[in-house]
Amino acid sequence: MKVCVNYNDKRWKKYNIDFEKIANAVVGKKCQDAEVSIILTDDAEIHALNKMYRNIDKPTNVLSFELDDDILLGDIYISLDTVVTQARDAGISVEAHTAHMVVHGMFHLLGYDHLTEREACVMESKEIKVLKKLGIKNPYGDEQSFPWWKYVATGVLGAVAAFGFAPFNLWWLTVLSVAGAYWLLCSGGAKVGFWRAWLRAMPFGAMYAISMFWWVLNSIYVVPELARQFAIWTVPGLVGIGIVGAIIFTIPFVLTLCIYIKSGARPILFAGAWMSVLWLREWLFTGFPWNPIANIMLPYPVVSNSMSVFGALGLTFIIVGLVATVVQMLCNRRNWVLRWVFLFFVLLLGIGILGGYNNIKLSGLGDDSGVVRIVQPATTQQKKISLSRVDALNQAKNRVQSLIDLAGDVSNVDLVVYPETSYPFVLLRNDVLPIAEKLNKRVIIGSNVYDAGNVYNSLVVSGADGSIFDIYDKSHLVPFGEYGPIKFVPAPANLTAGDGATVISIDGSAGRNFVFAPAVCYEIIFSDAVVKQSGVDAIINITNDTWFGKTPGTYQHLDMVRRAAIESGVPVIRANYSGISAFVGADGAIISQLPIGQVGILDGTVHGSHMTLYRMLGRDAWFFIIFLIAFFAGFVAYRADKE
Repeated sequence: MKVCVNYNDKRWKKYNIDFEKIANAVVGKKCQDAEVSIILTDDAEIHALNKMYRNIDKPTNVLSFELDDDILLGDIYISLDTVVTQARDAGISVEAHTAHMVVHGMFHLLGYDHLTEREACVMESKEIKVLKKLGIKNPYGDEQSFPWWKYVATGVLGAVAAFGFAPFNLWWLTVLSVAGAYWLLCSGGAKVGFWRAWLRAMPFGAMYAISMFWWVLNSIYVVPELARQFAIWTVPGLVGIGIVGAIIFTIPFVLTLCIYIKSGARPILFAGAWMSVLWLREWLFTGFPWNPIANIMLPYPVVSNSMSVFGALGLTFIIVGLVATVVQMLCNRRNWVLRWVFLFFVLLLGIGILGGYNNIKLSGLGDDSGVVRIVQPATTQQKKISLSRVDALNQAKNRVQSLIDLAGDVSNVDLVVYPETSYPFVLLRNDVLPIAEKLNKRVIIGSNVYDAGNVYNSLVVSGADGSIFDIYDKSHLVPFGEYGPIKFVPAPANLTAGDGATVISIDGSAGRNFVFAPAVCYEIIFSDAVVKQSGVDAIINITNDTWFGKTPGTYQHLDMVRRAAIESGVPVIRANYSGISAFVGADGAIISQLPIGQVGILDGTVHGSHMTLYRMLGRDAWFFIIFLIAFFAGFVAYRADKE
């Protein structure tokens, strides 16, 4: 086959490329009398051709014009500017990438296309075979360029990424792990089909989820009687956690791999996708927004307090964006657009840090509340549960007296707070609470409440005479723990959800009311779901982490409380049955705490409640604000990039 080569851009002449050999490798002996023209040009000419014939206002690497003639097959235009940039991004030679463009263009002239995934698979497989004969590796990044060890590496990186969170707080491991996964999966910029992208990213997502959430299954083994019933679900539980992680945490990688986008805008796409995953986790399938990447910064107050401005959504966006940008800069050192993208994320971080400094300052102002006593019983879950009704009744009576005794002398205390499920009997809404009656003190306690055939997990507020004057029913119930979302998977309880967030006002010290927002257990992890209005003195969070012992989950739960305090600008009084009970400032600082497993009391006051910008606008508004900022910045970076 005759190949005519036209050098419209003289820069092409410095490359030693045998175009005739490459083109003939595609057609073989079938088109010996045919002719094809290869025009070697630049971005400007291909841009003009794209706009004229395809209504596309940008340059591309290759254009093919088929003539529907058996002899004159057509013309292939190749842009040096785009080819050089893409070759640099992919880490291959210009000659190899040009050969791919010739092969790709030739198959277009022979009638092949890639408009659908099926067509693309057929065309790509043929290109791969021809390029292999020419000694050029597969450019589409299938198993040949993504070998088994990369799957193992992404899985290991996913597992290691969890060590940036409490109790390890090795934030740099999370940063390096996300950076390593991004480098392995996304930095090259080659577009990959959905299923290939998902298979590549799946090990990271699955291992990240298992490493992050395995402690949930620890609850199965806390009580021997329950273990005998539920132990069989341990392995399926781990597999289920891995599957969910393989779906959720792969989304940023899959989107970045599936959408061809220039390297300057790629980190913004990746960060925006990660932020969107966090936002979706907040409410999808009952919601579980545990451990946003932002939490790895909690040991650094000025940075972590930037969540008072734009929440964990914004700080996660910045951290992930900076990580991806640095990796992309190392892979594309000559791309000046990436430097502007880096400055874009640094500017956002700077704004957050200024806001964080102000949040810390405001958290130290204001008058102290009355003295609050947290009681931490630290009774083991096994002791709390008895299969004998007689024994259970006796234990319950003894436990009530134990709770009274444990509170001690409360004469100098304004409020006594007991954790979730502390009260061993089921209460009715018009009952009298004997603990408050005995202590002659206002009491908040966690109890199950029965009402009209329904059982609730509740925070009960009683007066000093024991009369119950307010009850908050938990609205965010724990799936598979407090109710069964899937019928064939058993759950230990079948509770009814309450109506949602509220505020409660009680008589405080110095003649002023003490206004608090109640939150039971993991409700506090839902961003801006606990308190939205102003005039709230504190969040009172009662919880029972006995099920999770000294696993990472207990420490991470406290960090989620700290995040809630920062985002809302409201201090938290946290009573945990087995620990960690704590007083947390409005800046997320732990003022005082009782460690896991220690029986005791903790007295403290709170102050510094204020309205943050994040609480003022709310989670969803901030998501769309950051999304629009990311979209605009990504668009500018995309247009500015000459790739």
